[in-house]
Amino acid sequence: MNPTFFDREWNLPELLDAAALERIGPALAQMLGGNVAIFAADGAVLWGQAEPEARREALVLELEAIGFLSSSTADPFALHGARHLLQTLLGAESRYKMASSLHLEATAEDYQALQRGHARLLESEARYKALAESLEEKVAEQVDLLDRRQNQLFQAAKLASVGQLAAGVAHEINNPLGFIRSNLGTLGNYVHRLQQYRVSLDSCPPSWSTLDLDFALRDATDILKECETGIVRIASIVRDLKFFSSVDRAEEEVVDLNESLRQAFSILQGQLPPGIQIRLVLLPLPTLRCQCGHLNQAFLGILRNGIQAIVDAKRPGEVVIRSEADDECVTLRFQDNGVGMTPEEVQRVFEPFYTTREIGVGTGLGLSSARSAVLAHRGNIFVTSQPDGGATVTITLPLS
Repeated sequence: MNPTFFDREWNLPELLDAAALERIGPALAQMLGGNVAIFAADGAVLWGQAEPEARREALVLELEAIGFLSSSTADPFALHGARHLLQTLLGAESRYKMASSLHLEATAEDYQALQRGHARLLESEARYKALAESLEEKVAEQVDLLDRRQNQLFQAAKLASVGQLAAGVAHEINNPLGFIRSNLGTLGNYVHRLQQYRVSLDSCPPSWSTLDLDFALRDATDILKECETGIVRIASIVRDLKFFSSVDRAEEEVVDLNESLRQAFSILQGQLPPGIQIRLVLLPLPTLRCQCGHLNQAFLGILRNGIQAIVDAKRPGEVVIRSEADDECVTLRFQDNGVGMTPEEVQRVFEPFYTTREIGVGTGLGLSSARSAVLAHRGNIFVTSQPDGGATVTITLPLS
């Protein structure tokens, strides 16, 4: 509270304004029966007319004269009584003004206190709102993290099942492949012996010509060569299949990703539709420690997506695989000239089960699985595309 209100020295014009003077002046004149004048402390006339011979009474407030009451016709005792009455009114007016000022100050302080309290409430509400929003964001992040982890577990289980199936198939093919190759080698040795026997004969019995055994020997040699070529091709497929079936291996291996890309190319080469080809543009890469089975499956999924995009475009095309490296990471790019995607579709390509193709044509897990595999290796994967302008999938994997 302001202490100046208690020490305030009021002057007469402050206590008696024009309206008060118009009410008090005539009443005093009637009371005193004639001439009455009210002066300020500096002698200025506030009401009435000043007469030199008029008697004056000082109006004292708080032991100080703040004005005068004068009359030339009033009885001294009456003038003294009127002065005392006016002085009492002035004291009451000064106290009223002080109380009014104190009330205004208290009201203002209360209002300011309310404003400060309201500001604190708003600040507290803002803090709680920010905290609620932060908690909501954290809950959403945790839900998203759980969804990603669940999807990664699902993909890992799926890849492990595919890997076990591929390993079993490769093993079942590899066993008969071994004795077929051995038997073909033995059979080739037998044909070679027959050829040597034919050369040693001066003349052949009639039945030799009748049975056309010369042709049979030549044709058998060609057949054995074709069988050997097929065996080599089957062995290569089995080797690639066993390489790509390593998704169930938890341990990491040191691999050359160029070799993984070549094997992916080898697996898909025989499945390419007419008018579509895969082209390799591979620069030398440093070896990388990774779970190669997971990355191999990611490469196959990306390549199949690119091939299908060209098929959907209904025109000849190619998928170009590029590899390069710097001091920090390996960069792989898979570029196709297929149908491409809209910006809205690009934003959703990594969502599980999202596909731009008809129901039954795609599962929507190719790029989602690829993303999980790349992120598991602390890498990055992103897609750029334009409608009818093809798409490019870029993968970066840190060397350290």
